[in-house]
Parts: sequence; C-alpha cells; structure tokens
Amino acid sequence: VPPELARQLSDQIQELIGTEDAQKPLSDEEIARTLARSNVKIARRTVAKYRENLNILPSAKRKYAR
Repeated sequence: VPPELARQLSDQIQELIGTEDAQKPLSDEEIARTLARSNVKIARRTVAKYRENLNILPSAKRKYAR
C-alpha cells in the first residue's frame, strides 16, 4: 500500500471511530462495511491492523474505556 493511501485510510478509520456512539462503538467489520460504501475495499483484519497502529482499542474495550 502506498504511504499516502495508508495515511488516508488511517485518517478515515480514526475519523469513524472518533464520531462513533460511545455506548455502541463500531466493530472492525462495521468500519470495513462503512468504508466499502465509500468504494474503499478493505478487509476487517486490515482495519484491525490500522486501528492497532493508531493505538486504538478494539470496540469491546472502547465501550468501557470512555
């Protein structure tokens, strides 16, 4: 993945997580589906990789972290 594309994907994932409902955080699968609606084909495990690189907890832990 080119660095610019990786940065854009990271930004999009971070934005989605930043605007999610704190009581019902988005799973990696839901993030992948949301990006797919914007014509960004990305696998759930790739979303997880980018999320981990951004030091963002999984959805189950984000629900309780806030």
